[in-house]
Amino acid sequence: MTDDSFRVVIPARFASTRFPGKALAELDGKPMIRHVFDQACASSATQVLIATDDERIANVASAFGADVVLTRNDHVSGMDRIAEVVQSQGWGDDSIVVNVQGDVPLIPASSIDHVAALLRAHESASLATLCAAISDANDIGDPHIVKVVFDAAGRALYFSRAAIPAVAHGGEPPARFWWHIGIYAYRAAALQALARTPASELERAEKLEQLRALDNGMEIRVGIAEELPGPDINTPQDLVIAERFIAGRRPA
Repeated sequence: MTDDSFRVVIPARFASTRFPGKALAELDGKPMIRHVFDQACASSATQVLIATDDERIANVASAFGADVVLTRNDHVSGMDRIAEVVQSQGWGDDSIVVNVQGDVPLIPASSIDHVAALLRAHESASLATLCAAISDANDIGDPHIVKVVFDAAGRALYFSRAAIPAVAHGGEPPARFWWHIGIYAYRAAALQALARTPASELERAEKLEQLRALDNGMEIRVGIAEELPGPDINTPQDLVIAERFIAGRRPA
């Protein structure tokens, strides 16, 4: 592999509290996992794998030509599932692996390239991720929308479901609040280390696995997305929103 190469792993599970089987739900005539796979393949990744513990997802993915890795069924997070893939595939410690989650069918291929390039550009970083400015004030306090604050150099300071930074009495609100886009690039060694580390107190409180990295002193670089993703799929209702989004992008 060349110095600018990277791989994509798409973790996908069938069990989902709010939307069981969503990876196979039909969106614009294709299973959702196919949309994610196609976007990943449109990036500059040298290899794209789907990691799942479910034969139904594996069979569908294999049928449309994806390379599939069957993993254990006891993983708590997609990060843990990807760590198993890294180990089973024997990828080197310096390899860059991008986690494209299985419920983001409209993630731009440019964002996949962006997050990999961001990590490659900062040797001190263990992870990289993306964000975008929040345009709707109602989203700032929405616990389903993760916020991030970062320093002037672009190093993550904290991620939260709460409104951060908080505005104190008489305090001046920031020029903008930042929405965290849940795509990650990892150095393989850092990913393996995180998978071996117990969940941290902050991670358990916020239910955000990236806080495990911050709690353990790892540097996370944050880039501002050049292209906004479409809606994630967390509920059946989100499929309707995504269908409208896709229809709105078609030429009249």
